[in-house]
Amino acid sequence: MTESNPQVLNEAVLEELEASVQGDRAFIVDLIETYLADGASHMVDVVAAMTAGDASALVRPAHTLKSSSATVGAERLAAMARRLEAAGRSGVIEAGLGDEAARLDVAWDEAADALRGWIRRGEDT
Repeated sequence: MTESNPQVLNEAVLEELEASVQGDRAFIVDLIETYLADGASHMVDVVAAMTAGDASALVRPAHTLKSSSATVGAERLAAMARRLEAAGRSGVIEAGLGDEAARLDVAWDEAADALRGWIRRGEDT
């Protein structure tokens, strides 16, 4: 996928991660579960900063969401968080972020569903 249209979940990232821990799938599952728990909190912080128009408050949770999403292969969410982090760092939060917050929520739900699906598929093998 291109940067302009990243995948919801790049499973190759998870496969590479699993290979890097000598196939310890339980470790990857724990990592994903931690990501889902912590990510939900970061999402709340990102949306709150966007809603308040607080650029400085947007930087840290957007950065963390970007990095952790990239780690688990949630490319679309990572790309969106990257743009939000850049907006926060620029000090300018544009009008219309309500729409961006809604798109971010959709991307979060899609990524979470895809990651849970990846976990379930592994349980079937």
